[in-house]
Parts: sequence; structure tokens; C-alpha cells
Amino acid sequence: MAKCTFFLVGFLLLHCWVAMAEDEHWKYKDPKQPLNTRIQDLMERMTLEEKIGQMVQIERVNATDDVMKKYFIGSVLSGGGSAPKVNATAKDWVDMINKIQKGALSTRLGIPMIYGIDAVHGHNNVYNATIFPHNVGLGATRDPQLVKKIGEATALESRATGIPYVFAPCIAVCRDPRWGRCYESYSEDHKIVQAMTEIIPGLQGDVPANSPKGVPFVAGKNKVAACAKHFVGDGGTTKGINENNTAVTSHELLSIHMPAYYNSIIQGVSTIMVSYSSWNGEKMHANRDLVTGFLKNILNFKGFVISDWQGIDKITSPPHANYTYSIEAAVNAGLDMIMVPYNYTEFIDGLTLLVKKNVVPISRIDDAVKRILRVKFAMGLFENPLADYSFVDQLGSQEHREIAREAVRKSLVLLKNGKNVDKPILPLPKKASKVLVAGSHADNLGYQCGGWTIEWQGVDGNNFTSGTTILSAIKNTVDKDTEIVYHENPSLDYVKSNDFSYAIVVVGETPYAETKGDSLNLTISDKGAKTIYNVCGKVKCVVVLITGRPVVIQPHLDMIEGLVAAWLPGSEGYGVTDVLFGDYGFSGKLPRTWFKTVDQLPMNVGDSHYDPLFPFGFGLTTEGNKAT
Repeated sequence: MAKCTFFLVGFLLLHCWVAMAEDEHWKYKDPKQPLNTRIQDLMERMTLEEKIGQMVQIERVNATDDVMKKYFIGSVLSGGGSAPKVNATAKDWVDMINKIQKGALSTRLGIPMIYGIDAVHGHNNVYNATIFPHNVGLGATRDPQLVKKIGEATALESRATGIPYVFAPCIAVCRDPRWGRCYESYSEDHKIVQAMTEIIPGLQGDVPANSPKGVPFVAGKNKVAACAKHFVGDGGTTKGINENNTAVTSHELLSIHMPAYYNSIIQGVSTIMVSYSSWNGEKMHANRDLVTGFLKNILNFKGFVISDWQGIDKITSPPHANYTYSIEAAVNAGLDMIMVPYNYTEFIDGLTLLVKKNVVPISRIDDAVKRILRVKFAMGLFENPLADYSFVDQLGSQEHREIAREAVRKSLVLLKNGKNVDKPILPLPKKASKVLVAGSHADNLGYQCGGWTIEWQGVDGNNFTSGTTILSAIKNTVDKDTEIVYHENPSLDYVKSNDFSYAIVVVGETPYAETKGDSLNLTISDKGAKTIYNVCGKVKCVVVLITGRPVVIQPHLDMIEGLVAAWLPGSEGYGVTDVLFGDYGFSGKLPRTWFKTVDQLPMNVGDSHYDPLFPFGFGLTTEGNKAT
């Protein structure tokens, strides 16, 4: 008996030693192994359930320990406005994400999940983050190196909260300002959009010279994986209707909407998000020819392709009408990671059945999982799966706010300066007896930042995050003896009865995001038009427009002495006053054509019927007192 016990104990010890030795030599855990060796080693160990789990991205509210373990979830996201709590700190975010990550790491193979968020103009979901101008304003700067710096700052602020993956940049080429996402597009001109893909090396780091084309690259713990979106033609839909049909020829698709993807892939972009929209009637989420045939096979993109939020549901009309078909169509089209925020069990069960029936081949699953693992390995997620507090001071740092302020002043486009060229109104004098500041957007940080700020559709007011309103910036920029009077919507009599030296009217659009922002009339609010009429009819005025796109302004133009397109400048209002009062000169150029009437739309530079109020590339200049 003792002999048997000895042999049994010996056998168990030997088995444990072999298991430990094998564990120690699992190649996928060894960062010294070549990337493809690590991927292959891990793939060979994975079950079908573990592979399908990697393809799933769920909303953070569902990412419990049990869910992460049971379904081997590969990715988690925050939807617009989804945070650990109201006014969550960087530490609150890190703690939440690490808790979710520990659930992923406790699975058999310990594959870390990747957490993603929409950081589309800075880390915009997060309280106290620096909010940069939206892309339309950055397009006006014509400054790719500045945009790269914004990428670097956004990466650091994302990492401050423990987030290693951002759904940015949007490289749509918006061809119709009636689209509610037009402010997410750098320009109507694909060349400007291509130049602004310089944000990708800002976010991810500069691709090494010897890196093969198409392979994802993330430089380290202070960088994030980026996502070029939305593939392809999202900015070309009929009448700018969101998620609609882009009816263009192959030549137009490839020459206008596709070029920025070439640049993004060369710069090592890690992921690409597919568009809700269709091309000539075929949903992009089901377009195998473009996703697999063109993006993966011709452009040689080696990162992973991700769906949009519940994007596969919308393959059918109405959405989710035949979910099994949607799963089959999307996965066979070449989508690798599916954003299923809520109905993840339905997706997992459906895809598992389709694979077992060989409707979706296992080779397609393997391709998807290899791509997802390639990104996770490339960004060092296996070596550093848990975040720490080392970057928390980067959130909303003064250095980043200075970059944002520079971006604001370079983004402003001066459209009119005086009733005639001999009598410019700008720059405004800092010393004056009494100055009127009016308009709904002068003292509203939410309006100033626009959509995709704290909440998906944006917010109204000054209490949701930190920053400087334009009114506050004006008060702190003028001479100490200049009296500033703020009246949001002054009456005609009020303006007449006061002896104002000049007025600054700040009006525009209220915040919106996709679909809700679609507009067929493109007018500013009624109160805004009334404020222009009441103020500019009686005192010389500068109108600052806070909008995500060109709007109808021609009816008011004659009574306005100075007109500035400030787009959606974000949290740093001092960038506006830097140029209004002449510390810096105006230098921004229109990234979009400014139409006379909406009846002209769509109208882009080069069109035969081109007859704009202000042409693409227009922008008056002034001299500044400080060097830029």
C-alpha cells in the first residue's frame, strides 16, 4: 500500500511539474516570441466558444465577472455617455476597467479584453477631459502636425482612465452638410481628410520604418489603438440622411471616399469600423466585396474590422427582423468583431450554430480571431493588461488645454471683416467703454462643445465638465476698465437705449449627434436670428457662429460687420478671444463650401453648378500681436 501511495504521489507531482513546465513555455505568453508564433500558439489552444467570445464586444453595464468568464468576452465598450458614475474621476474609470479585465484574465487562457470608447474630439465622454474642436474645425486649420499633437494628447487622456482603444478618427468625406455627422468630417475634400489621418500616429505612435504595410502598430502604454471609420461612403448619402444610401459610381467611391483609408492603413491603423450606410443599395455591414475583397485582400489591411453599434441588426429592414441572417451576412462579409452591446447571448448562440452547420466556415472565424489577437499582442495588452494610476494627471492637463486653445484659434475662419475693406472691425479693441455680449452660445459650454460631449447628443449648460466659455474668456481678455454687459436675448429697445461701443453676438446650432442632427433647412435657432437682428441692426457687431457646418446666413449678412465661423470649438473659449482681440491673427480656411441656400445642396468644390456664398478654402486673415 505504501509503495502504491508513493507511486501515486510521484505520478501526481510529475503531472503537476509537466503542467507547470508546459504553462511556463506557452509561447503565446512569451513576448520574445515572434508575433505570428504567439498568435498561432494561442489559436491552437482555443475552443470554438473561446474564439467566438473574442469576436464579441459588449456594453460595460453587462460586463460582470460572470459574463466575462462564461462567454470569454473579447471586448467591452462605453457607449455615448456611459460612465462608471456621474462626474467619474480617472481613478474611477481605471478601477472599473480593471475589475472587468480581471474577469477576462480569470478565464482558462487568460486572454485580456480590449476596452473601447468614442474619443472623437478628445476624451469626450469623461468629466474634466480636454475637449478639442470637432473635426470640421480641425480641417479649417490645415495643420496635420497640430492634429497629430491632438492625437497624442487624446491617447494620454484615454490612458489616464485605463482605456487603450478609441473609436477615432472619423475619416468620412462629408459631401452634404445636411448630414448630422458632418462636423465629424474634416472636409468635403478627400485630400484634407487624407492629410488629417496624421492623427493616427498621434494616437498610436509612429510606425517603424521596417514595419510591413497594413500591420497594426501601437507604440506602448502611453498610446492607444485607433479606429478609422466608417468604411466606406458614410459622408456621401442622399440628402445627407444618416445611415442612408450612397449612390455613386465605383470611380467616385474610390476617388472621394476611399483615399483616406489608404493613408490610415499605411500609418498602421489597428482597426476599421464599418458604416451603417449602403453603397448603391447594398448594406456596408454585409458587403463582402468591399470588406474582404478590397479592404483585406487588395489594401492588405491586417488589423480587425469592427461593426458599428448594433450595426448588424440594421442589415435587415426593420432592424433585427432576421438576426440569424444578419449574423451570417456580416461575419461572412468579413467583419471580425461585432458590437453587440446588449443581445450578446443571442449573437453567440446564433454564430455558434451557423459554424456548426458550416454556414459560416471555421476558416472565417479563425481569420477574425487572428486579427483581434494580432491587435492585442501588437499593443502589449498581454504584457500589461491592467491599468494603473500613473497617467491620471494627464486628464484635462494644462498642457493639453493649451494645445486645444491653439487648435481653436487656428480653426476660426473670418468670413467678413467690416462693411468695406478699408474699415475692418477686427481685431476688436480690448479697451472700450461698454461692450455688449449677446446670444445663446456665449455662456454655454455644452453648446460650445457640441454633440459627443459627456452625452451622446451633447449637453446644455456649464456644469457638466470644466472649461472656459466664450463670455468668460471675453471678460478676462478685455481691459480692466472695459465694462462687459451680457444679455442673452436683448430687445431692440434695450440695445437702442444703451450706448455700446460694439457688440459680440455668439449664436448657432444646439448640440446634436447622428440622425438627430440631420437637417434639411440648416438654420440657426429662431432666437439666434432674432438676436442678430436686434443687436446688429443698432450697433456695430461681430457675429461668432457656433455650428457643426455651414448654415443659412445670407439673409443676415448685410447687417453683420464681422462674421466668424468658430465651428464647435470645445472647452477652451480663450482660443476664440485670442483672435477676436488680435493677440493672434485669423488664419483658418473653409474646409467646406458655404452655400447661399439649401436648394443648392449638395454642392461641393468642382461641381458644375458651383455658386457659393463663400467658396471652399476662403478665409480672410488679420495680423496678430503674438507669434504663432
